[in-house]
Amino acid sequence: MLLVVGRIGRAHGLRGEVTIEVRTDQPEIRFADGSVLVTDPESAGPLKVIHAKNHSGRMLIAFEGIDDRNKAEHVRNTLLLAEVDPDAESPEDEYYDFQLIGAAVTLVDGTRIGEVTDVIHLPAQDLLAISYHEREVLIPFIRQFVPTVDIKAKQIVISPPLGLINDVQTETDDGSDSE
Repeated sequence: MLLVVGRIGRAHGLRGEVTIEVRTDQPEIRFADGSVLVTDPESAGPLKVIHAKNHSGRMLIAFEGIDDRNKAEHVRNTLLLAEVDPDAESPEDEYYDFQLIGAAVTLVDGTRIGEVTDVIHLPAQDLLAISYHEREVLIPFIRQFVPTVDIKAKQIVISPPLGLINDVQTETDDGSDSE
């Protein structure tokens, strides 16, 4: 299965290096020298990593065939994808987006809130986008607010901060609305 592991940002310097918005917990593996990444759009790749390094808190990568600033700008915003075994065991507290999207979300007391529609990757932390009754709420994906993730049951329990969803209509077991 192909998963997004990064997005190409702006050019860095004149020799074709680009910044990367990392979307993987294993950048040292996904962006190792010699790695070949599929691209979206397909016309931009595949791209082979010549070298990758951290520079002032950002990942910089040089790709084969991208050797000047103009070529680097041409691939800006291209998504980088890597082949991942969806059945492989991942370390505790590490999840792929596809494992979370569609999961039922309940409060600690069992009240159904909705389901995860997206995982938003930000520099500081990830957010779970949860839809319910034509609204969306964003929950920081940290243990304090998301104490339980059961991938096999496709169930997530949240304990949001006070005031974040107390005005949310919740769905009862019989499908009717309650406030």
